[in-house]
Amino acid sequence: MDVDIGNALASVASPGVSRDSLERLDEQVADAHERIEDGMANGEHGYEALNLPERTDPDEIRTAVEPVADAEALITVGIGGSALGAATITDALESDTETVYLDNVDPAWVTAELEALPLENTAVNVVSRSGTTAETLANFLVVREAFEDAGVDWTERTIVTTGDSGPLRDLSERHDLPSLKVPDGVPGRFSALSAVGMVAAAVCGHDLEALLSGAAAEADTLTGSLFECPAYAYGATSYALDARGAGMNAMVPYAESLETYSEWFAQLWAESLGKDDLGQTPLRALGVTDQHSQLQLYRAGPRDKLVTFVTPGESEDRSIPDTDVDDLAYLGDSTLGELLSAEFEATEASLAAAGRPNVRVELDGVDEYELGGLLYGMEAACVLAGELYGVNTFEQPAVEWAKKATRGLLGGGEFEEADAVAEKTELRVER
Repeated sequence: MDVDIGNALASVASPGVSRDSLERLDEQVADAHERIEDGMANGEHGYEALNLPERTDPDEIRTAVEPVADAEALITVGIGGSALGAATITDALESDTETVYLDNVDPAWVTAELEALPLENTAVNVVSRSGTTAETLANFLVVREAFEDAGVDWTERTIVTTGDSGPLRDLSERHDLPSLKVPDGVPGRFSALSAVGMVAAAVCGHDLEALLSGAAAEADTLTGSLFECPAYAYGATSYALDARGAGMNAMVPYAESLETYSEWFAQLWAESLGKDDLGQTPLRALGVTDQHSQLQLYRAGPRDKLVTFVTPGESEDRSIPDTDVDDLAYLGDSTLGELLSAEFEATEASLAAAGRPNVRVELDGVDEYELGGLLYGMEAACVLAGELYGVNTFEQPAVEWAKKATRGLLGGGEFEEADAVAEKTELRVER
């Protein structure tokens, strides 16, 4: 990926960061890069994620999915990082295999998803490092029941991706299920380029080597200067703008296929950097859809946002038919791709003209190679930003608090977090 931070400079945007400030910040980036390199070399928790392009074995993944390689549909049962990376990849790339991600426990939605699938030709990938994630295990039990009710042997259709021990590991051994390991030292939201994210890609027939090659190429750009590394340029600029008041980061890809990527980015940015009263709030949007619903706020609302555009380069195009309506005749000489490009350029220019900071992330297209580079690049940007904030990028204590409260409410043990639920302050306004 390439990154253009010109529209985030103080000379054109407010808040903005001056070139002199970036030069000073670059000294901190050099120190942060040294820390990141050490963490990668020593296989430290979290930093190990940046080694995945070399660690991940695509042949091992393909071997595990071989028994269900003919599946018409794939259900991935997971939540958060156990689902979003895989969903980003498969939603971005075309395949004849239908993919469903059970990452919510809304009963009506889960039931409708299962009823719509040809279960006799559907594969299941259940993903949880611990094997104890309540939402994942609950949904998996529901999926098993649905298969049994349909007369389908779920053990012939299931792959397990989990840690070295736990209920799912025991289940896979008891039923001799194909299984893959969640890599050590890699938090879930950083695991897209491991078996966690790539089992679904393999079942869908995507090029795993190209995904990893794109990520490896991005890894090769990591240097000690934000002026030489696109990922660091993005991470450092986002951090600098946040310090100057842009506490929100709207991620706006201009490709329908990258809509799920915005969800993945939101988890990566929020869960990694939202600590100690620090961190940008990620916003999810889609161009051109949301330039008609959100641009008004971005251009004329509070000056507290960075807008990040992701442009996919050239892709398959379609001509706009001629029309005899005079006011629309100009469209007949164009294509949908040209219209999309014009919409992006106009939106970017609109923000720049209003002095609102925005950054452009450029891809050559939306394919496995470019997608691998984008995922890796944003992970590296996030790790760098965490170093600059001085937070532990790889922990998520607030999430763990809620997990304990949920388990306690369901009778899964004694947790003081569950007791706090009863202490909620109420001020009801009833009909």
